[in-house]
Amino acid sequence: MIAPQDMAHCRAAIRTGSLSFHAASRLLPPRVRDPALALYAFCRLADDAVDDSDDKAPAVLALRDRLDLAYQGRPRNAPADRAFTAIIEEFEMPRVLPDALLEGLAWDAVGARYGDLSGLLSYSARVASAVGAMMCVLMRVRSADALSRACDLGLAMQLTNIARDVGEDARAGRLYLPLNWLDEMGLSAEAFLSAPQDSPVIRTLTRRLLREAEKLYIRSEAGIADLPVSCRPGIFAARHVYAGIGASVARNNYDSITRRARTTSRQKLGWLGLSVARSALTLVTPRLATLHAAPAPEVAFLVEATARRRLATPRSEALLSVFAQLEAQDRSRRGLERSEI
Repeated sequence: MIAPQDMAHCRAAIRTGSLSFHAASRLLPPRVRDPALALYAFCRLADDAVDDSDDKAPAVLALRDRLDLAYQGRPRNAPADRAFTAIIEEFEMPRVLPDALLEGLAWDAVGARYGDLSGLLSYSARVASAVGAMMCVLMRVRSADALSRACDLGLAMQLTNIARDVGEDARAGRLYLPLNWLDEMGLSAEAFLSAPQDSPVIRTLTRRLLREAEKLYIRSEAGIADLPVSCRPGIFAARHVYAGIGASVARNNYDSITRRARTTSRQKLGWLGLSVARSALTLVTPRLATLHAAPAPEVAFLVEATARRRLATPRSEALLSVFAQLEAQDRSRRGLERSEI
């Protein structure tokens, strides 16, 4: 399905760029692990292309064009693009899923902030739950229940990442904490971004974010028993490895400004062993009722499109609008550059 040299490139990209996922992927069966590594490589490289760019508008627009080419079956001549195109064809990957990721990156490019937790979850749905739904597609799972819980796991993982990176993001001018949480604590977003400092207020908000993540981790577990038996250890591993990042933040007394939470290789090995044990238990324990809980409103569009096998859906007005905004920014930048010559 994926050319061996392209697959080798994707493995190398994840081995150095996403240590947590690389660790968890070791427990996936090869038939899922290889396309999963290729998928994550494409998503990781796309994210890095936007994050590392001084001018994010053209980076997002270039990614849009790369996705268009992939879905036309004529990818850009690059290993990750060729591998992703092979995945689209083999697994009939719904276009709404990578488009959702693209929309989240576009929100980053325009400097979006989120007024409340639901807004932050809408962002997390795009940059993380969409990847969780794509993982289900790679496992040949399309039940709405399993998709909903996979999206819960994506939300939890993204909230964990945000909690870990509060300081790093603030120093780069990014803010993901819900604005109404800041208002409740009497802290101005602009004041915090102008001088990001550790404080009891920021620690309280970081702890609150991780508590929301923990609720989602717990609810996500019900869906793991709905996955193929051979895939369960790898998904439990992702759950425990990422939750372990949140536990590291907690051990730092929720200080994500002056310290960066880290996990050790020994810890990861321990979580891999725990994941194998927990997977074995799913064979003998009853299914949890939370398996059938409705999807979070913020991820419902991902679940519906994937469960109904909608390979191609028109891009939303919201996504087209943010593209137009980025195109206007790019034209303005290029006009300024020409005027300076």
